[in-house]
Amino acid sequence: MHTRTLGQGLEVSAIGLGCMGMSQSYGPNPGTREEMIGVLRSALDLGVTFFDTAEVYGPYVNEELVGEALAPIRDEVVIATKFGWDIVDGKSVGLDSRPEQIRRVAEDSLRRLRTDVIDLFYQHRVDPAVPIEDVAGAVGELIAEGKVRHFGLSEASADTIRRAHAVHPVTALQSEYSLWTRDPEAEILPVLGELGIGFVPFSPLGKGFLTGTVDQNTDFAAGDIRGTIPRFSEENRAANQALVGQIAGLAAAKQATAGQIALAWLLARQPWIVPIPGTRRTSRIAENAGAAAVALSADEVADLDLLAARVGVSGDRYNAQQMSFVDR
Repeated sequence: MHTRTLGQGLEVSAIGLGCMGMSQSYGPNPGTREEMIGVLRSALDLGVTFFDTAEVYGPYVNEELVGEALAPIRDEVVIATKFGWDIVDGKSVGLDSRPEQIRRVAEDSLRRLRTDVIDLFYQHRVDPAVPIEDVAGAVGELIAEGKVRHFGLSEASADTIRRAHAVHPVTALQSEYSLWTRDPEAEILPVLGELGIGFVPFSPLGKGFLTGTVDQNTDFAAGDIRGTIPRFSEENRAANQALVGQIAGLAAAKQATAGQIALAWLLARQPWIVPIPGTRRTSRIAENAGAAAVALSADEVADLDLLAARVGVSGDRYNAQQMSFVDR
């Protein structure tokens, strides 16, 4: 797989791996811990060098899993993790990005990840109680100490990005972006392009919907976050099926899968966009990695843009509580 460069010269595989689902959010894991370690290690064999986790995934157990899996190949991979939550008795109860908390999280994450340095340290959600300048300054100190290499933000507004970047260069923004979540296009992408900041879309496959494996008849398991998201109500899934059908048509013509088309569309947007689809199966990692070899013409990209605009999307991407943590 070819590589791409995020801000500040951070080179990563063109497609990364979101590791959250191995520990939470999508119902019981069909594999054992040992099997997930094998899946994570297999990603490198398929060209994936960029791995995304967070302290709150689990909490904590996802970092521990990623740390154990990648320890033998640490020098060959880039690990991103995140801070910013107040975690009490194993549950996040709110936001906390105070400088002293950032330092505590960094030390704990280094231990769980079995590494001496965090390659990319994101603020997971913007904390309105802590000036972003203080957050950037705290991460900058960790970078100066050699404990962190790069500073990132997640679900941050254009104004927040500018303010943070003025204190310490931001390497990457991570936010939801896909053919059915186009929110970053109006304000965020232009700012990232202007400031030289990379973009790491999470849920680039629409939490599975854009792959065609989810439809109005899907029953979500207990603990599957999609059961709490308006866009995944039975009625909205039925309405959104038209978009997937059109993507599948192009995929057949290109001898690709619907998921590969959705990822190829993101890769075609900008050379500094690196999606991080999540999965718990090596076969899916291979499929997603293959998207880097799917070339879309300018006309095909434009057709997909027009299709998404014409068909539209039914339902919000988060429920009200989840949206309360998005910086707007």
